[in-house]
This record gives sequence, structure tokens and C-alpha cells, in this order.
Amino acid sequence: MTTQLRLALAQFDFPVGAVAANATKIRELMTQAQAGGAHLVAFPELALSGYPPEDLLIRPSFLQACNEAIAALAEGTDGLAALVGFPHSEGEVYNAAALLREGRVECVAHKQALPNYGVFDDKRYFRPGHASATGMVNGVRVGFLVCEDIWEPEPAAQAAATGAELIVVINASPWDDAKQSAREEQLTTRARETGCAIAYLNLVGGQDEVVYDGASLLVNGDGTVAARAPAFVDALLWATFDPDRRTLVAEQWPVAADTRPEAVLYAALTRGIRDYIDKNGFPGVLLGLSGGIDSALTLALAVDALGAERVTAVMMPTRYTSGLSLDGAREQAERAGVAYHVIDIEPTFQSFMAALEPAFEGKPADTAEENLQSRTRGVMLMALSNKHSHLLLATGNKSEMAVGYATLYGDMCGAYAPLKDVYKTEVYRLSRWRNEASPVIPPAVIDRPPSAELREDQTDQDSLPPYDVLDAILQRFIEGEQSQAEIAAAGYDADIVRRVAGLVLGNEFKRRQAAPGPRVTTRAFGRERRYPITSGWK
Repeated sequence: MTTQLRLALAQFDFPVGAVAANATKIRELMTQAQAGGAHLVAFPELALSGYPPEDLLIRPSFLQACNEAIAALAEGTDGLAALVGFPHSEGEVYNAAALLREGRVECVAHKQALPNYGVFDDKRYFRPGHASATGMVNGVRVGFLVCEDIWEPEPAAQAAATGAELIVVINASPWDDAKQSAREEQLTTRARETGCAIAYLNLVGGQDEVVYDGASLLVNGDGTVAARAPAFVDALLWATFDPDRRTLVAEQWPVAADTRPEAVLYAALTRGIRDYIDKNGFPGVLLGLSGGIDSALTLALAVDALGAERVTAVMMPTRYTSGLSLDGAREQAERAGVAYHVIDIEPTFQSFMAALEPAFEGKPADTAEENLQSRTRGVMLMALSNKHSHLLLATGNKSEMAVGYATLYGDMCGAYAPLKDVYKTEVYRLSRWRNEASPVIPPAVIDRPPSAELREDQTDQDSLPPYDVLDAILQRFIEGEQSQAEIAAAGYDADIVRRVAGLVLGNEFKRRQAAPGPRVTTRAFGRERRYPITSGWK
């Protein structure tokens, strides 16, 4: 009778720096896996330390705590093999996976391919490994790889050359809107090259500006996908491996109710909000609710992430605030069931104007007066944030941040920006998708022309191209890194392209001061897209 290997894959969140808490969770899951008859349980990349630990890896006390914790975890293995990601310090520091068995660390696999692009800085902290590790588990030769190793052919080929029938690869692979198809392509290619089945385990959860989706995969030795775990779901995933057929079978994996792009993106954003707020210990959030679509979607996301009882919305009208905005904001707050305040900022704005009048003398009204309204709102929101210890959410989207259509110390106030990497056209799609389940966003808010309402009859399109045109140009310029000439050659008006590119390049100074937000595209502002503020390149 063929010996089959029973696997447990721990698709869970392991917060950065929480070494003791992560060790406790790993130990509990090891016990659960053993009770379920697993021969091998695997944990994500750097599960013990959380990923990415960044400059914590420079602290000797942190590395010592990780080494001590991995040794203690090894002592708890009895009849079970556990593959645990941790930073391995032995003079040099390695991104490693330890195979724990029979009370000891049996072997350690060092990550060989160190990514140093996008959000990754592995070469700043780690030395590369030089050989793939394998071990026998219940009569099956298993190769152990770490994340980027599976994206290059050599590590998997090395494991196969030493007899591996199954490769278990542990990951902390951030989500973006193009990631899953790229993963599957790489995994099926590696499987076909080596003949090895692959169990791909990924971290789940939000960490500052990065969101990990889980979405673990099982791939058979012939390259066919055997199972897909849902994104943004914490679960202990069970599977069996048949070495004769080189096949993997998932055992009652959870199934996503909706796999449309909007559903997955919405899940990424809500997970990012929840983990950022909870991991940083804030009791709740507040935001300015303007009656526009960006703040409306931000409110819906916050309520779905945290619950209505942890969310406060504030409307701050001036003489330019329309009745539609007042009605739309009130209606949404009532539908969402959140605490809601209306604070008239006209008197405060006028007192600022009176104080500034001598210094403004002789100057015509312009954007200074418009931005002062926004900054007055920022003052009010930050005061409420301080008083109630609720984190302020900024509501701006990627389209606005790209071209600088945002006010420093005004609507850019906030400690977390859920829509920072979401284009305006996507904001509309997400809002309509969310309303399919329940109409939390009033249709009038979605259908109205977008406006900052800082002067009479103002609309965004007074200053910007239509958003479908703007976003198409921005995606080519930012994600595609296309030149202005290439974008114009694709059929876009050259003058509009030149103006949009100039706005993007000229507003880097604003983005450097913007709140962090979840990365959900392939080229997010912040730690991924890092352009100089001062530059002669146009």
C-alpha cells in the first residue's frame, strides 16, 4: 500500500515583532496538527518574527529571542515534523526555515534568492543560502524552499536532484491585483520542470503598507493546480500527498463566496484597515464624511472592517457645501449605524480669514482660500482624534494623490489612507459592488459629479481630465513606466499626457508626507515607487 503524507498548512497571520505571541500560536497549531494526524505542519516565511521585520533584524536582542524561541519550539515536537520560518542568526543572518522534529532542529533551509525590488529589501538584511534542503517525512523525500526560491529554477531543480518528490515552499508574498496569476504560472512551471508536486503556503494579514492574502496553492507534479485556498482567510489547510502519482488532494478547504476582482480587492482593503488598527491598539477610527464617493467608500470599508460601534463620521460644512452632500452624508451615516457629528466650520474659517486679511491684502482670492477650508477641517478632525484616541482615516484615492489634487495638512490629514493605492475609477466599481450586498452607499452619492466643494459650482473635472482618461494615463505612466511619447502614441492627447505627467512628477513632495495605506497594485506610492523629490528629469 502506498504511503501517503498528510500535511497541515498554517495560513495565518503572524504579526511583526510579536515573537512570544507568534511562538505560542505556532505551538498551539502544532498541537492541533498533531491531533489531526499530520505528519508535517508548515508555517509561513518568518512566521516566528513576522514579515518584514525590517531593522529589528539589526538588533541582537531580537535575533537572540528568535533563536531561543525556535529552540523551545523544537523541544515540543514529538512524532510531528514542523517547518517554521524564522531569522536564523549564526554570525550572519539568514531568512530561514527550520525543520523541527523529535525535540531538535533537524535541518535549516536558507533562502537562496533574495528579492530586492518593489516592497522587498531582503539583501539589506540577509545573506543568501547556497543549497536546497530536503528531508524524509513519513517515507517521502520533501524539499524545503522559502518564497522567492520558487520563482527561480535553480533551487527547485537542486531539491529535485537530491530526490525530492514534494516541495513545500513557505511564503510572505504580498497581494496585488496581478499577483495570483503570476504565482500560478511560476508554480506550474516549476512543477513541470522538476516533476515535483508543490505545496505553496502563504502568510495572511496586513502589515503597515503591505497586505498578505494567503491564497495558498497545491500543484501536482504535472503542473496542474490541485487546490486554491481563498484569499484573506485564516485557516489550517489539510492535504494529502500521493508520492506514486505526485498528486496533492485538499481536504475540505474553505471556499470563497465571491472571487470577482472587486470582492478580492475589497477584502484586501478591509483586512488592511482591521490589522493596522488592531495591531496598533487603537479603539476605533474617525473620518470626515463629505457626501462624496471617496469618503463614502472609506466609511463602508471601515464599518465592514471594524464594526459600526468603532467608527465615527464627521460632516464639516461651509457655505459651499451642497444640500446633496449634507443629505448624502447623513443618509450614509444612518445606514451604516455609526456615530455622526455635524460641525459647521464656516465661523472658524472666517476667523482664520480675518486673522490673515492684513497679510493677504492686495492678493486676489485663489487656491489659498480654498485650501484653508480643507485645513480647517483637518484641524477639527485631528482635535477629535486626539480627544477620543481614534485614528483618523484619510479618504483620498490614488488618482488624486498621483496628480497632487489634495491639500497638505487638510484632506491629507490622517494616519492611514485605505484608498491610497486605489484609482478613482476603481472606487466607483468597488462602491457599486459593495452596494450589491446592501445599499450602504446612497446611489445619489455614486451618481453625482465629484467635487471638492471649495468654491461655487466646482467639480473635479474643472481641474482634471475625466477620470477614465486620467486613470488610463496614470496606469501607463506609473505601473507601466511608459514614457510620455509612448502614452501619446497609444492614442492619448499629447497635451493632456504632458500635463498629467508633469503633475505626477511635481507632486512627489506631497506624497512623501502622505499617510500609509494598503498596497494593492503593482506600483504603489511609498516604499515601492520611490522617485526623487528634486529632479531635472521630466
